[in-house]
Amino acid sequence: MSKKAPRAALKLHMKNKSEIRIGKNADLMAQLNLLIFLHRLAEESRIKAFEGKTATIKVHHVRAVAKKLLKSTRG
Repeated sequence: MSKKAPRAALKLHMKNKSEIRIGKNADLMAQLNLLIFLHRLAEESRIKAFEGKTATIKVHHVRAVAKKLLKSTRG
């Protein structure tokens, strides 16, 4: 299993970037959101690569999907 982001560093970064109070598990939620986004990016890039009849996911597949995915995930 891959390593997790250090909680202390993530909490410190979140506190420095905002003036609001942050709950005690907000860093875990941010990490989970990142993992879900990366999983979705990988899945859609794989689909894009198969549409192009390529077995390998290349940079242009990820970039094409990332633009669309970032637009859909904005709040």
